[in-house]
Amino acid sequence: MDDLNSFAPAVVAEARAQAETLERGAAEILPEGDLVGRLAAAIAAGRPLRVKAGFDPTAPDLHLGHTVLLQKLRHFQELGHQVIFLIGDFTAAIGDPTGKQETRPVLSPEQIEANAATYLEQVYTILDSARTEVRRNGEWFGVMSAADLIRLAARGTVARLLERDDFSKRMAAGRAIGVHELLYPLIQGYDSVRLEADVEVGGTDQKFNLLMGRELQREAGLSQQLVVMVPILEGLDGVQKMSKSLGNTIGLRESPKAIYGKVMSISDDLMVRYYELVSGVGSAAVERLRGDLAAGAVNPMAAKKALARELVGRFHSPAAAADAEAKFEREVQSGGVPEDVGVVAIHLDRGSEWLPGVLTKAGLTSSTSEAIRLIRQGAVRVEGERITDKEHQIVAGAAVLVQVGKRRYARIDPQT
Repeated sequence: MDDLNSFAPAVVAEARAQAETLERGAAEILPEGDLVGRLAAAIAAGRPLRVKAGFDPTAPDLHLGHTVLLQKLRHFQELGHQVIFLIGDFTAAIGDPTGKQETRPVLSPEQIEANAATYLEQVYTILDSARTEVRRNGEWFGVMSAADLIRLAARGTVARLLERDDFSKRMAAGRAIGVHELLYPLIQGYDSVRLEADVEVGGTDQKFNLLMGRELQREAGLSQQLVVMVPILEGLDGVQKMSKSLGNTIGLRESPKAIYGKVMSISDDLMVRYYELVSGVGSAAVERLRGDLAAGAVNPMAAKKALARELVGRFHSPAAAADAEAKFEREVQSGGVPEDVGVVAIHLDRGSEWLPGVLTKAGLTSSTSEAIRLIRQGAVRVEGERITDKEHQIVAGAAVLVQVGKRRYARIDPQT
């Protein structure tokens, strides 16, 4: 840590103010106590910090969980620092093993490139493009020789790499660990060497990889990066990490209606967590909201609507947010029929077909067994009438409006 006494009082005051902003919402910053000194040195030198974050394009869409990290990067930018948005086109071919109980499938170069092409469209809804340097780790790994890679691998030990919680759990369970997965932390750490990062931002689940960057920088004779870790956002289930593979995400490119509806579906406790991690509401206001909800002084539905409006407005527009709210109130709260119900033509082998089969053919249920269960639960309506008989028949003729649950609709056109 730099000795703060060596800096002018105004520099120290500015560094402390910046640190207060950057510490807000961070789960952990390592080494402890180094942030103010690093900021003071950068301010005194008139040199912005180089702040790195890596994103592997293993899927085409970013989701709300990614914005926790992106917003921290934006905080650095607003304080005058330079963000390096690293697209892991090389590491995506390996697959980050963090949190995975099985080896990830290897993506083709074409899949990786297609996914990467969508990333920048989405991140600039949060990041300032003028203060964002975009790099790809294929720039250096793509030209690295086999001998270079072996030299990099020699910087780590198997025992050290197996300390990772993910690997130790898989070993204990008898699940396979690919040799390429063992290399992942070293490769991520080497990115920090090549980029000469002053700071790396990542989720708390990335701690092992982030600290590996510090080790490799030290071995290379470079100043070691600060590690800023942000909390992991829970998915819509409120239990597991938001992940596309778990189907519990709110995608940044989803429709206004989908984003609004998904926010409205979360629990009240999770709503406060989302306010804390992904909204623009300050920490003091979040604590007031938490207290007001506990005291019954705030209507949870009103608070959730405000959050849904904010998020739809950010990723689409305020007008889209207002429209999504109106549709939610009309279609969900008041039980109205959506304006955009699609017509699905269903072929009937005979003059009629039982309702579970029709629901499955129309894509309203995943299987006839699910359809039967929902019918028995009273969750299926035909032309507004609740149907509880699984043997109910849909006959050929005029199209009928079918509703499953609160939000699944189709106008079935039964044809022979």
